[in-house]
Amino acid sequence: MVQVSEQRAYFYKGKRVVGTSTVSTGKRGFDTPPGHYHVIEKDKNHVSSEFGDYVNPAGDVIKSNIDVRKDSQPAGTHFDGARMPYFLRFNGGYGMHAGYVPRFRASHGCIRLPARMARHFYENATEDTPVIVRE
Repeated sequence: MVQVSEQRAYFYKGKRVVGTSTVSTGKRGFDTPPGHYHVIEKDKNHVSSEFGDYVNPAGDVIKSNIDVRKDSQPAGTHFDGARMPYFLRFNGGYGMHAGYVPRFRASHGCIRLPARMARHFYENATEDTPVIVRE
């Protein structure tokens, strides 16, 4: 269960809390949608098709933290999708994954977890594992 107002996740086995973690959920305009979901896909090495950087042929980031739906691509660059290790999709493009966790809402809607917790949850979750997001 993810408590957005606390920026915390609570991991349950049955009715017992077996772990907690800090998280970073969606920033203003990219809110993480509250609701009751289930894991619908697991992808250990997921790469975003929407968020990332525009990079030139030399590998230099020309425009960072872009949204391909909103940010125009500079000439001579290519899109490099953001890495989202231990991705657990639960609602359309939303998922839980390892990432930077600054203890405030900073994502584009996904739930970021510290790498150790993301790996642990990924290894123990199955498709159909419940995911509850509360404001």
